[in-house]
Amino acid sequence: MFRRLLPTLAALLLGLAGLGWGLWNLRRIFADEREDARASLRTRREALAQYARVSLAQALKEKLERARPALELAAADPLAPAEDLYLRERGEQVLPRLAHHEPAADTPARERYQRLHAGTELPDEDEGPWVERLALTRAVERALARDEGRTATLALLAFLQHRARYVIASTRDVPTLLVVLEGLAERAQPVPELMRSLMRDGMEDGQGGRLEGLQRMLLLKRSRFTPADFDFLRERVVALSQRTGTPVMDFEARIVELTAEPLRLPESLSGPTLVRSGWYLESRGEGHAVGVAVSPEALMETLTREMRERGLLDAEGDVRLLGEEVLPLASNPLAVETPLWAREEAALEQRYRLKTGMVVLCAGLALTIAGLAFLGQHRKYRFLELKSDFVATVSHELRTPLASIRLLAETLEWRLAQGTEAKDYPARIIHEADGLGFLVENLLSFNRIDKGRWVPQLSRVRLDELVATLQRDLEGWARVPVELTADVGERELLADPQLMRLLLANLARNACAYNTREPVRLHVEARADGRVRFSDNGVGIAEAEWERVFGEFYRLRGQGREVPGSGLGLALCQRIVRLHGGRLRVAASSPEGTTFEFTFAERR
Repeated sequence: MFRRLLPTLAALLLGLAGLGWGLWNLRRIFADEREDARASLRTRREALAQYARVSLAQALKEKLERARPALELAAADPLAPAEDLYLRERGEQVLPRLAHHEPAADTPARERYQRLHAGTELPDEDEGPWVERLALTRAVERALARDEGRTATLALLAFLQHRARYVIASTRDVPTLLVVLEGLAERAQPVPELMRSLMRDGMEDGQGGRLEGLQRMLLLKRSRFTPADFDFLRERVVALSQRTGTPVMDFEARIVELTAEPLRLPESLSGPTLVRSGWYLESRGEGHAVGVAVSPEALMETLTREMRERGLLDAEGDVRLLGEEVLPLASNPLAVETPLWAREEAALEQRYRLKTGMVVLCAGLALTIAGLAFLGQHRKYRFLELKSDFVATVSHELRTPLASIRLLAETLEWRLAQGTEAKDYPARIIHEADGLGFLVENLLSFNRIDKGRWVPQLSRVRLDELVATLQRDLEGWARVPVELTADVGERELLADPQLMRLLLANLARNACAYNTREPVRLHVEARADGRVRFSDNGVGIAEAEWERVFGEFYRLRGQGREVPGSGLGLALCQRIVRLHGGRLRVAASSPEGTTFEFTFAERR
């Protein structure tokens, strides 16, 4: 049969190979289309991210340029606001200003101020500038106490010239200046412009230098005072400024702005950098940096709105910052996201999966069709072989009893003509005719059941009566001694009597045909759970063939000898049991014999 199937198999394999090559190339085309579409989406995304990065860098640079005058002013003037500005010089934070004070608990400036007011301050060392400063301070106080205007003015000028000429410790300089200005405001009528200059704006010293006002001086020299001294001097300066009508709000605001800790910003910068905590920084050399406070969230909102207005983003798209705390602008820390892209990618992937699924479906369909074609061709040739074998077998089975009947009849005729004894010939003719009739009955019954034309005539059948009928049948056609035993009690089956007789007869004939022992022993047993077992002492069935023996035209080998039969006996038994809604199986088998088991609906 393989020779017959070889051309079909070769044609199918060639066709499948060609189809597979075509489908593989088609799948590769679909994959290339998907990658091209993905690359296009990535290019669009990268282009928008580059646009966003350039726009962000430009906006930050412009913001820093706008803040540069304020930054330069705040670096030079301690009264200028510096809350949103950053300046680092020589590795130290200059802006925002830090509230650094001497880490001590004593109050030397306050004590000196009190001694100066009480007139008990004495020079405690032989230091010329301090001795002279103390003397000039007392001269101003004496002139003011005597209400000598010209003398007080000259003494004040001498005091200021001495301040411009000599630099002394801030814990001495600031208290002495504060005491002089308080005395001037209390005992004289100073010129407002002069008082404003001394308290706030400062003045030129006539030698190319500048004398800072008291407010600026206190802010500039804040690190020289202990916290208690700074608070004391601040209160006195505020009170004196209010008394003299000198603006003091910005002075108080700058004190409030002082921070205890420097900002946690990166020490080194590789270029323009955005910090998530709210700063934009640019490097100005080693240890130098400038910056301005920004709101990253507001920047992203502005950039998103701008791109939407330009039609670069849809209404659902936005711009987001990527990375951790420190974001160098050169590393492109922006991502442009929109659900539209996700939907496009999902649609792209869905189309690819659909196309690939169609390719796989076509391949599976082709394999199925090829398999079905091959199976159909195989079944066709197998059916032809089975048909040929069946015809040959049935012809042989029919020819043998017919030949025997003819031979016996001719011999009977001859002997009768010769007057010879021939009393056993009629029995032998009947036996062969019975065998032929049983074969024909099997063929007709199998055909009727297989075509669904047999409707069982169900009735209550006693199993012991069926066994008795089988015993009589065995006595009529068995050529070897047969011992039939039964343990069925009064069990009844709801079955067709004719089909039940045919079932047991086929099992018994098979047991006699596939048997090498004498006598042939058969046993029928009805179990309490409704199962019925039919056992014999035949040659047995290999376990691998327990299911195959119920196939049509399937015949077991008879251990080296030809076993008569059509190959329909057990197949007919299986259909009879199924017609009754039951099940037939090989329960056990060995070289000592085989046990068949079947179940029927029973009635007691």
